[in-house]
Amino acid sequence: MARQLSDQSNIMSNQSTGHDENVIETSLRPQVLADYIGQDKIKKELQVYIAAAKSREEALDHVLLYGPPGLGKTTLAMVITHEMGVNIKTTSGPAIEKPGDLVALLNELQAGDVLFIDEIHRLPKVVEEMLYSAMEDFYIDIVVGEGPTAHPVHFPLPPFTLIGATTRAGALSAPLRDRFGIVEHMAYYNATELNQIIMRSSRIFNVRIQDSGAHELALRSRGTPRIANRLLKRVRDFAQVAKKPAIDHEIVVKALKLLQVDNKGLDEVDRKMLMTMINFYHGGPVGVKTIAANIGEEVDTIEEMYEPYLLQIGFISRTPRGRMVTPAAYEHLGIEYHPQK
Repeated sequence: MARQLSDQSNIMSNQSTGHDENVIETSLRPQVLADYIGQDKIKKELQVYIAAAKSREEALDHVLLYGPPGLGKTTLAMVITHEMGVNIKTTSGPAIEKPGDLVALLNELQAGDVLFIDEIHRLPKVVEEMLYSAMEDFYIDIVVGEGPTAHPVHFPLPPFTLIGATTRAGALSAPLRDRFGIVEHMAYYNATELNQIIMRSSRIFNVRIQDSGAHELALRSRGTPRIANRLLKRVRDFAQVAKKPAIDHEIVVKALKLLQVDNKGLDEVDRKMLMTMINFYHGGPVGVKTIAANIGEEVDTIEEMYEPYLLQIGFISRTPRGRMVTPAAYEHLGIEYHPQK
């Protein structure tokens, strides 16, 4: 069964990218909880839930994983599936446009299988409401035919596990959120955990990296494994062109300077956002829609990709009147802070 799951992941990946990149991307994902780096609290809890479900020979309870993008929600869903020894069907909220799409997905599940829905907060309301009975009582009612010949059909489902992933747990309706028995918040990774991920990825990429280089990359990866792996790929290119036998601290600093990633992991958009708030609005408070209009980004992009990290490191704060730049951000940017009177 585990081999089936691995093969399925490879097939899905090969449809979107080149074969070599695919193999690497797939191998970057750990297969079991023991190999999954970070999120220790979640792993300990899942070990108990998975062991209990397997001992009862039941499907695992429905799981909701939420947190900023790039923290490994999809990977953890794959690991859970592998640990349970079942198959997984993956999709996303926007891809399920009508109830018929959901019916087609549920119809392919066997007892105990996992249905993984990324961006579950973007499910259409009519599809979400159909999920209620599917999650709670393992059935759906569908209407067959049209007009006078239309009639409801009671469609039983095998017990399955729904794993939902979202960057915006608050956007989920209460009825849907309450049907998840296991709700886990994915936290940002610390430098030690990112260092381990970078060292593991470098072995998969077959590239040598010194401890100093891995540590510097970890510090600039915004607490996010996806960013750590992306930066590692780019620094690898710089090291190769420079004919470096290994990625060291020097080449990391040089490469990331050219990529405009500073020693806190801030990129061009982060700095543009902070400087706009400082130069035009005296550091705030200022609304997120105003910020988005000024820097040419979508509100959702700011709220999901940039703001969480800036809040995490204490560079901005939220107030009832809007966002404000903190003294720590002024200091990092080398700007003198003058508190508003």
